[in-house]
Amino acid sequence: QVQLVESGGGLVQPGDSLRLSCTSSLSTFLIPIMGWYRQSPGKQRELVATIATGHITHYADFAQGRFTISKDNAKRTIYLEMNGLNAEDTAVYYCNGRLGGSEFWGQGTQVTVSS
Repeated sequence: QVQLVESGGGLVQPGDSLRLSCTSSLSTFLIPIMGWYRQSPGKQRELVATIATGHITHYADFAQGRFTISKDNAKRTIYLEMNGLNAEDTAVYYCNGRLGGSEFWGQGTQVTVSS
Protein backbone atom coordinates (compact mmCIF):
# COMPACT_ATOMS: atom_id res chain seq x y z
CA GLN A 1 0.00 0.00 0.00
CA VAL A 2 1.36 3.37 -1.04
CA GLN A 3 0.49 6.37 1.13
CA LEU A 4 0.18 9.74 -0.58
CA VAL A 5 -0.07 12.94 1.45
CA GLU A 6 -0.92 16.26 -0.18
CA SER A 7 -0.22 19.70 1.18
CA GLY A 8 -0.14 23.30 0.02
CA GLY A 9 -3.79 24.06 -0.57
CA GLY A 10 -5.46 27.18 0.72
CA LEU A 11 -7.43 30.31 -0.03
CA VAL A 12 -5.97 32.57 -2.69
CA GLN A 13 -7.17 35.48 -4.79
CA PRO A 14 -7.76 35.41 -8.55
CA GLY A 15 -4.49 35.69 -10.40
CA ASP A 16 -2.45 34.27 -7.54
CA SER A 17 -0.12 31.28 -7.66
CA LEU A 18 0.00 28.21 -5.47
CA ARG A 19 2.19 25.13 -5.25
CA LEU A 20 0.81 21.80 -4.14
CA SER A 21 3.01 18.98 -2.89
CA CYS A 22 2.39 15.26 -2.65
CA THR A 23 4.79 13.09 -0.68
CA SER A 24 4.80 9.35 -1.21
CA SER A 25 5.64 6.58 1.24
CA LEU A 26 7.28 4.77 -1.68
CA SER A 27 10.04 6.21 -3.78
CA THR A 28 8.46 8.13 -6.64
CA PHE A 29 11.17 6.67 -8.84
CA LEU A 30 9.36 3.34 -8.51
CA ILE A 31 5.90 4.67 -9.35
CA PRO A 32 5.53 4.73 -13.17
CA ILE A 33 2.78 7.33 -13.32
CA MET A 34 1.79 9.97 -10.80
CA GLY A 35 -0.56 12.83 -11.20
CA TRP A 36 -2.99 15.40 -9.93
CA TYR A 37 -6.75 15.30 -10.24
CA ARG A 38 -9.35 17.70 -8.95
CA GLN A 39 -13.00 17.63 -8.02
CA SER A 40 -15.33 20.58 -7.68
CA PRO A 41 -18.70 20.36 -5.90
CA GLY A 42 -21.25 18.67 -8.11
CA LYS A 43 -18.67 17.67 -10.71
CA GLN A 44 -16.77 14.50 -11.50
CA ARG A 45 -13.14 14.17 -10.59
CA GLU A 46 -11.02 15.28 -13.53
CA LEU A 47 -7.43 14.93 -14.59
CA VAL A 48 -5.19 17.94 -14.11
CA ALA A 49 -1.75 16.62 -15.03
CA THR A 50 0.38 13.49 -14.95
CA ILE A 51 4.08 12.81 -14.85
CA ALA A 52 5.50 9.48 -15.95
CA THR A 53 8.87 7.77 -15.80
CA GLY A 54 11.42 9.96 -17.51
CA HIS A 55 9.52 13.06 -16.40
CA ILE A 56 7.14 12.80 -19.33
CA THR A 57 4.25 15.12 -18.60
CA HIS A 58 0.67 15.44 -19.79
CA TYR A 59 -1.79 18.23 -19.05
CA ALA A 60 -5.49 18.77 -19.31
CA ASP A 61 -6.36 21.56 -21.72
CA PHE A 62 -7.31 23.94 -18.90
CA ALA A 63 -3.96 23.35 -17.19
CA GLN A 64 -1.74 23.69 -20.24
CA GLY A 65 0.38 26.81 -19.96
CA ARG A 66 -0.77 27.69 -16.43
CA PHE A 67 0.12 24.62 -14.37
CA THR A 68 3.39 22.73 -14.13
CA ILE A 69 3.80 19.25 -12.71
CA SER A 70 7.21 18.12 -11.52
CA LYS A 71 8.82 15.40 -9.48
CA ASP A 72 11.70 15.17 -7.03
CA ASN A 73 12.55 11.52 -6.57
CA ALA A 74 15.05 12.28 -3.81
CA LYS A 75 12.24 13.82 -1.75
CA ARG A 76 9.62 11.27 -2.87
CA THR A 77 7.47 14.22 -3.81
CA ILE A 78 5.58 15.52 -6.80
CA TYR A 79 4.48 19.11 -7.19
CA LEU A 80 1.84 21.08 -8.99
CA GLU A 81 2.73 24.69 -9.59
CA MET A 82 -0.42 26.64 -10.44
CA ASN A 83 -0.34 30.15 -11.86
CA GLY A 84 -3.05 32.55 -12.90
CA LEU A 85 -5.63 30.89 -10.69
CA ASN A 86 -9.28 31.71 -11.19
CA ALA A 87 -12.55 30.79 -9.51
CA GLU A 88 -13.00 27.79 -11.82
CA ASP A 89 -9.87 26.27 -10.30
CA THR A 90 -11.58 25.99 -6.92
CA ALA A 91 -11.63 22.30 -6.06
CA VAL A 92 -10.20 19.57 -3.91
CA TYR A 93 -6.94 18.48 -5.53
CA TYR A 94 -5.95 14.84 -5.23
CA CYS A 95 -2.62 13.16 -5.76
CA ASN A 96 -2.66 9.87 -7.64
CA GLY A 97 -0.17 7.09 -8.22
CA ARG A 98 -0.38 4.02 -10.43
CA LEU A 99 1.81 1.00 -9.78
CA GLY A 100 1.22 -2.33 -11.42
CA GLY A 101 -2.50 -2.88 -11.43
CA SER A 102 -3.09 -0.71 -8.39
CA GLU A 103 -4.04 2.90 -8.02
CA PHE A 104 -3.46 5.04 -4.93
CA TRP A 105 -5.01 8.33 -3.85
CA GLY A 106 -4.19 10.96 -1.30
CA GLN A 107 -6.79 12.50 0.98
CA GLY A 108 -6.97 15.71 -1.05
CA THR A 109 -6.16 19.33 -0.38
CA GLN A 110 -8.65 22.16 -0.82
CA VAL A 111 -7.85 25.03 -3.15
CA THR A 112 -10.22 27.97 -3.04
CA VAL A 113 -9.85 30.93 -5.38
CA SER A 114 -11.93 33.89 -4.26
CA SER A 115 -11.69 37.63 -3.94
